[in-house]
Amino acid sequence: MDSSDAVKKWMAWSEVFISMIMVQVFATGMQLLSKVILNQGTFIFALLTYRHVVAALCVSPFAFCFERGLSKKYTWSLLFWLFINALTGMTGAMGLYYYGLRDTTATYAINFLNLIPIFTFIFSIILRIEKLKLDTIEGKFKTLGAILCVGGALTTSLYKGKDIIHFGHPKIHHNSTVNISQRHHWTRGTFMLVGSVMSYASWYMVQVKLLKIFPFKFTLTMLTCMVTSLQSAVIGLFIDTSKVSWTLGWNLQLITIVYSGALATAATFCLITRVIPKRGPTYPPMFNPLALIFTAFFEALIFGQAITLGSLLGSFFIMLGLYAFLWAKKKEYKKFQAQAQAQANVQVTVVGDEG
Repeated sequence: MDSSDAVKKWMAWSEVFISMIMVQVFATGMQLLSKVILNQGTFIFALLTYRHVVAALCVSPFAFCFERGLSKKYTWSLLFWLFINALTGMTGAMGLYYYGLRDTTATYAINFLNLIPIFTFIFSIILRIEKLKLDTIEGKFKTLGAILCVGGALTTSLYKGKDIIHFGHPKIHHNSTVNISQRHHWTRGTFMLVGSVMSYASWYMVQVKLLKIFPFKFTLTMLTCMVTSLQSAVIGLFIDTSKVSWTLGWNLQLITIVYSGALATAATFCLITRVIPKRGPTYPPMFNPLALIFTAFFEALIFGQAITLGSLLGSFFIMLGLYAFLWAKKKEYKKFQAQAQAQANVQVTVVGDEG
């Protein structure tokens, strides 16, 4: 390999790596900003409504540029699955997550996002979309990873232990955070976060069906964000119709909405869709624990939220289990690619012999 090839390979690797680091930085910023405005009393369904309007506007140029002119069929079946897609993956999953985040802490809440691949795997087994395959090394590691992740989540939820890292008093003023310790409702928040994870896992099941009938990712994301905004607005108006809850001002709430829609949704989607064709579907989730580390550090620094022994142990088990699970999925993905390539070669050989 000459120097030019080495440089190109390094450039390609660094582009993918930096893209995934950016995704985790965006996720960290969203966690911290959302925690602040939720503590200030922001109405969650107003946040969901406005966030996804921004996200739809940000994704729409990509949909019009890259998927304009492609043949798209809008049927009643598609509208039904779009509705379910928005309800499970955004309105339900994000709504429950925001309620869980408000009742706990950013570090505690983000731990649960690492459980999404595990719950998706469990649902796939139940629905017989995927087989357990305990007779293979991949099947054993996936099962081990699932057990470690669930054990880590239980450790984080049920065991606090002593404070390990504590930077002292919060750097953000007391009035802006509404005394964080008084807003913690751990049991209720944990149930909300588990519900969010299950909703996200259900969403991946819906994606399998939806992408078969509508394989246009940018347009699909734009439409889903639009449907999510409508769903959130309707649900929100049933809960709270006061003008104060729906009014936007030039404040941190507006910044969070724009940030969440533009960076945490639109930019993140674009970066991940660029990386998956180059590194496979298991590559992006491998970086998820970085958001946990970033969030834990900055939450301790900004909010004065102590990092406990239970949180560290639980996070360690979740990260260990996640990497075991993703390693097994990566091995399976490579085997699947090799089998598909071998089958394609056989077909080409058969056609050549017939000719």
